[in-house]
Amino acid sequence: MKLHANARLSVKGRELLIDRILMQGWSLAQAAEAVGVSDRTAAKWVARFRLEGEQGLLDRSSAPRRSPSRTPDQRVQVIAALRRLRMTGAEIAECLDMAVTTVSGILTKIGMGKLGRLGLQPAQRYERQRPGELIHIDVKKLGRIERGAGHRVTGTRRGNPTKTDGSGIRRRQVGWEYVHVAVDDATRLAYVEVLSDERATTAIGFLSRAIKHYAGFGISVEALITDNGSPYRSTIHAIACRTMGIRHLRTRPYRPQTNGKAERFIRTMLGGWAYGAIYRDSSERTAALAGWLELYNWRRPHGALNHKPPGTRLHELNNLLGSYS
Repeated sequence: MKLHANARLSVKGRELLIDRILMQGWSLAQAAEAVGVSDRTAAKWVARFRLEGEQGLLDRSSAPRRSPSRTPDQRVQVIAALRRLRMTGAEIAECLDMAVTTVSGILTKIGMGKLGRLGLQPAQRYERQRPGELIHIDVKKLGRIERGAGHRVTGTRRGNPTKTDGSGIRRRQVGWEYVHVAVDDATRLAYVEVLSDERATTAIGFLSRAIKHYAGFGISVEALITDNGSPYRSTIHAIACRTMGIRHLRTRPYRPQTNGKAERFIRTMLGGWAYGAIYRDSSERTAALAGWLELYNWRRPHGALNHKPPGTRLHELNNLLGSYS
């Protein structure tokens, strides 16, 4: 039971008050003074005890019995129905000609204060059972670091100088780096390289090295899933996958959730490595990648793996499948 914040007496204190007055013969004034309350308060508890017994010594709700200005339940149901259509509080208030603060209070009270995935299809989660059964591949573009930390640290954007190349085209000198990532679906074991572009030949080279990397842990890659970027839709990439004996799956257009394990890994990687420290230049950032990957794969707890690192999950699955004695 939750006592009122300013209650002088607890339930035990009220029982002691009643015992002194009704059983020990104390006067109302004496008993009230002993526990530090007024005669009126002591009389109130005695009257409640005589009427209701021990239940009368419990706190009562402070809510009024009637609230004429309370929003009708039918109107609350309408607000909830509109919320399931993913309307904002302001849109619902405008639609029903109500105050925004009233609508927001009602939404919070009925547990619909945050939209989240309200009204959307439930997320369809999947996880492969064997290491290498499916790997997720994606590319993240990062701006190169030149002349010290950039605007994320300093808050100041510097100009990006241009230079005319041999073909007469002016190009920006700083440019981009392309972080190619591969994540095993069953174990979340990750492999990452920082490369200069995301052309089809570059993606094929990365895939080949990723397959060799996973083979070093006894993982045979059977299939990969990518988005619909140009390097993965190219004919040369399809030929390379057939040559390696790997099935290539692609996500549905405008559905990056299908490749969600790679997308989520990229978010973790950006926070822990790319934006997790201040680097003097791009080469220093690239040099720090190996250490962070070691941490991620072998020591960092993973929420989707019962707070175990991917390396531990790999050993567990290999033992389960009989790869280890």
